[in-house]
Amino acid sequence: MSLVVYNTLSREKEPFVPLDPSHVRLYVCGPTVYDYVHIGNARPVVVFDVLYRLLKRRHPKVTYVRNITDIDDKIMVRAAENKESIDALTERTATAYQSDMSRLGALAPDVEPRATKYVGEMIALIERLIARGHAYEAEGHVLFDVPSMEDYGRLSRRSHDELIAGARVEVAPYKKDPADFVLWKPSTDAQAGWPSPWGRGRPGWHIECSAMSGALLGETFDIHAGGLDLIFPHHENEIAQSRSAFGHAIMAKYWMHNGFLNISGEKMSKSLGNFFTVHELLDQYPGEVIRLLLLSAQYRQPLDFTQEGLAQAKGTLDRWYGLLRGKTLEEKPSPASVEDALSDDLNTPLAISALHQLRDPSELKAGGLALGLLQQDPEAWFRWMPASAAEGPSDADIEAAIAARQSARKAKDFKESDRIRDDLKAKGVILEDGPKGTSWKRG
Repeated sequence: MSLVVYNTLSREKEPFVPLDPSHVRLYVCGPTVYDYVHIGNARPVVVFDVLYRLLKRRHPKVTYVRNITDIDDKIMVRAAENKESIDALTERTATAYQSDMSRLGALAPDVEPRATKYVGEMIALIERLIARGHAYEAEGHVLFDVPSMEDYGRLSRRSHDELIAGARVEVAPYKKDPADFVLWKPSTDAQAGWPSPWGRGRPGWHIECSAMSGALLGETFDIHAGGLDLIFPHHENEIAQSRSAFGHAIMAKYWMHNGFLNISGEKMSKSLGNFFTVHELLDQYPGEVIRLLLLSAQYRQPLDFTQEGLAQAKGTLDRWYGLLRGKTLEEKPSPASVEDALSDDLNTPLAISALHQLRDPSELKAGGLALGLLQQDPEAWFRWMPASAAEGPSDADIEAAIAARQSARKAKDFKESDRIRDDLKAKGVILEDGPKGTSWKRG
């Protein structure tokens, strides 16, 4: 089945026809690294990792770029609060982000550019916009001239007045139009900055992705993806910058956006006490549990992230890993039922349903891999324990207890055998007797 994706630009499902079938190019907006990322930030990483895997199975070459924003006013504020350098803050938080996403089973992108390494390209792009009449300098700032682009707002489908209201744009006397947005702004001596034709300053957020995608994927490319919240103003402004600078009818051919994530029916908020970082959740659950829950809703729909959902995902994975446990698995292609589901605009709930129907362990393993699941050794899966259980029995302690239980059973001391079993159960370890002996898992 051919891949069909929902294109935010057209508001329709469209067959995916790459600009160059021999080389598919994908850009996904990454994080601003000033702290551990929250669980909502993980949804686009996991969703579009499934897309990346699908594209790699179908095309000879895929280049996946996911950026890291390592210069931003939030970063400068946090570094000052922490009394550390910007470089130290961003290096520490970027490394934590990469580790956390890897533990969620996400493949590393082919290129992970950092914004600070592309300031030269940003300056060159701004100069090009000025030369083409789409940007102007005013009081040390450079701004994009929104009225210079006739179809600005096409992605978000907002009127000029709605654009102004929705952008929460800075009211400044030097703007020609209230909707104009910053490409470059001046920096004080205490702020991060770079030399430029307009004085020492730093780039606006939107120009960063236009410069990095243009440098790494070309003036036009296949898919640009990210969260629903990025449609306006970020992606709208990226389109304005790239199209106006390069003179093309498109920046990306397809625009894909994942829906919002709620926590137990409410918007995630620190004030509500329901704000969770991926880092802290990974202390409580294996990464694949979090991943499965993130894939349990179709990516464009809202997702309700709950403790009950995590427990259900853990139970599902326990069952699947139980089917793989002790089996000799042969390599097989992803089952047609899973591929067909993913080909329909990444219908991951349908793909998960298809996994439930599979009885061949090798096919289950292959189908799981298409979703980035079932990537671990089953024994390692069942031996995982949360950080809170670090004081529980070690693997060696459990194996010794099982050996003692076996000795008790041989001696027909069933009371002692049951005591050992119940003692382990009380410590969160479940024993399972079978024809090949006793296996165990942490409950």
